[in-house]
Amino acid sequence: MLKDSPAIKWSFVGPVLALLILFNVFPLCWNVVLSFTDADLSGGDWQWVGGRWYGRIFSGAEAGPQYALYANALRTTALFTVLAVAIELVLGFVLALALKDRFKAKTTVLTVLLVPMMLSPAVIGLFWSHLLNGNHGILNQMLGGFGLPTPQWLTDPDWKFTAILLVDVWQWTPFMMLISLAGLNAIPPYLYEAAEIDRASRWTVFRRITLPLCAPLLMLAVLLRATDALKQFDLVMSMTGPNDASTQTLSALLYQVMFQGGKVGLGSAYACIVLVLVIALATVFTRYLDWLAAKQGRQA
Repeated sequence: MLKDSPAIKWSFVGPVLALLILFNVFPLCWNVVLSFTDADLSGGDWQWVGGRWYGRIFSGAEAGPQYALYANALRTTALFTVLAVAIELVLGFVLALALKDRFKAKTTVLTVLLVPMMLSPAVIGLFWSHLLNGNHGILNQMLGGFGLPTPQWLTDPDWKFTAILLVDVWQWTPFMMLISLAGLNAIPPYLYEAAEIDRASRWTVFRRITLPLCAPLLMLAVLLRATDALKQFDLVMSMTGPNDASTQTLSALLYQVMFQGGKVGLGSAYACIVLVLVIALATVFTRYLDWLAAKQGRQA
């Protein structure tokens, strides 16, 4: 029949595959190729250098201060990812537990809580830069009014990282709350009714019913947020800039090397390493999700 014709199928799938190759696969492959060259943003001929950039990156300080920046950016990115995702997960799950039951104005409360997640990170960074200004920022004025210390959030190296972390938590905790709320609402009510009949304590209900059944969605939320946090760029650029050692993430370092330093080959090597880290993290979480699904299937 005509509907089973390969030409009809490829007429729908072909354009999508062509666009996918053009805008995703080809740039990725070309970036890998550039990471083995000495290509420069100023143009000119480039030469094949093999794994020189990767060798110098992983040599760290031994290859010079420029390459030692990578180790510092990697530590900063890892610390930011772990702290941000952990805090957002705990706060989001607590908010979801508080908002699980029906009450008046629940829709309004949810709408207000979800607003930060809808805003652009760059706009949020500029907005919070004014709020956290050490001299005339609203936050410091409030702290001073209560007689509390007024840190220089955006100029003191000891507080810059904390400032970016707090803004990221403010923006993305609603995302964790939304996923957690979906997981809580998906739990069958009869399980709680059975636990109530058995006179199970609240801690037992949380440990044996709520948390295990929410775990797959929670892990999915952690995966999405962790892969996004590993690429943190907008807040760093808008609040402290890409050159600040205390807040320089891998993406900010990549920008500095490629667009400010003009070293396309080295920047491509940085990008490939970030890609490998994201893929490795995604693989670990997807394997864990598969294990959870298999475990719950066996229990069922």
